Amino acid sequence: MTAIESMHYHQRDLETRTGETREGPMSETGVVTAGLLVIGDEILSGRTKDKNIGYIAEYLTAIGIDLKEVRVIADDEAAIVEAVNALRARYTYLFTTGGIGPTHDDITADCVAKAFGVPLELDPRAVAILRERFTPRGVELNEARLRMARVPKGGELIENKVSGAPAFRIGNVIVMAGVPAIMQAMLDAAAPTLKTGVKMLSESVRADLREGDIGGPLGEIARAHPETSIGSYPFFDDKRGPNTNVVIRARDPGRLAAAKGAVEAMLAKLRGEMKAAN
Repeated sequence: MTAIESMHYHQRDLETRTGETREGPMSETGVVTAGLLVIGDEILSGRTKDKNIGYIAEYLTAIGIDLKEVRVIADDEAAIVEAVNALRARYTYLFTTGGIGPTHDDITADCVAKAFGVPLELDPRAVAILRERFTPRGVELNEARLRMARVPKGGELIENKVSGAPAFRIGNVIVMAGVPAIMQAMLDAAAPTLKTGVKMLSESVRADLREGDIGGPLGEIARAHPETSIGSYPFFDDKRGPNTNVVIRARDPGRLAAAKGAVEAMLAKLRGEMKAAN
């Protein structure tokens, strides 16, 4: 049995004990929420441009998880521990990116262990995965590289098909790398085990009016349709000048259709009034 096969065996064992399948259970409430913690001095300094937030937001929305909050914090132990504890208590899941590499300032695993009050240990499965990857290439599995095999006690490994060193999950916290390609592979591996809710549906309507022209009546429609989320997004049209897109979001198709119909009727009325006035 290879290290990867062993990791999959432990995952199946976890599923047997918890009753959660690889397909992931549906939330009983229909709503599953998430927070995202982006960790790294390099992000805050501007040296590295984050490419993960938008990807994760779109990915989670597509599988029925609402991303509710994103925090970007420095490589500061106290700040990371505080943020992990705050966000994991607030949302169904907390995802983190960054800080699980081989260098001294990669402290995310340390901080997550401290947040859960458990020791940080070398995971023999992770060590085996790294050894299988590095030894055939003649690369030394030194102390620095072994840092990538440290997992809080009780944590489960998440496969990394790109570079080998696994991510991990403990409780409702999923800890991933910051490198976009690696993070994406880790998210793919973690996603089938997550609870998901009813997917958010959306419709977009081109207003052909300025945002300031529709603000008042759009607010009235939003209040009349509390089960929907309605937003306006201005843009510049080369032919018509300032313009607006209205986006309506809801989980229920009927409520979405009703709100969209109200928006379209309001826009048609406003456009007619403005045309008559001119």
